[in-house]
Amino acid sequence: MNMKSMARRAFIMAGSAALAGWTMPARADAGSPAVAPIRQLNDTLLQIMKSGAGTPFAQRFNMLAPVVDRVFDLDAILRASIGLEWSSLPPNQQAMLLPVFRRYTIVSYVNNFNHYDGQRFTVEPQTRPAGNGQQIVLTRIIPQSGDSHELDYVMHDTGSGWRVVDVLADGTISHVAVQRSDFRHLLARGGALALAKSLDSKSLDLSDGMS
Repeated sequence: MNMKSMARRAFIMAGSAALAGWTMPARADAGSPAVAPIRQLNDTLLQIMKSGAGTPFAQRFNMLAPVVDRVFDLDAILRASIGLEWSSLPPNQQAMLLPVFRRYTIVSYVNNFNHYDGQRFTVEPQTRPAGNGQQIVLTRIIPQSGDSHELDYVMHDTGSGWRVVDVLADGTISHVAVQRSDFRHLLARGGALALAKSLDSKSLDLSDGMS
């Protein structure tokens, strides 16, 4: 996969949408604790990329899964991706969706970061404020040759550490905004069950049928 496709596809599986309302004030102080989780994520992504398609998908999934659990606030991302409809879902449907969404998220990353050809990640030590106490960690994917591509992470402080609540491809394309549009159509057609079935189906396709 070329680097432009990797940057655009990572964590964004359908469509595109411009992120509205973001402002970029002056940089925050250097050495933000929000940066450390993204360095850990990037290190693990490099490991699975170097493992390559010759390593069973399930093995690469298991390498990445605990890191995603630590770095991403999947519950918050799922709620934001569903939007206002989340509060109207019964608790049992909310609980049913989270593990399905978790698996889809991890599978998507393993599928997108599946090849190593000298690429490297850079992470700026400073973050940008994003409002509501959130910070944006700025990263780039740099190939051996050609243009680099921006993949930034919106972080919030959970009280027990900084975790990802959104991903911005090319610095502006919000994963949550794109996903919300996709999820809205599925929920309108068949509710939480339709969304769960769609995510399960996508996970199977992206993981070469890993059950």
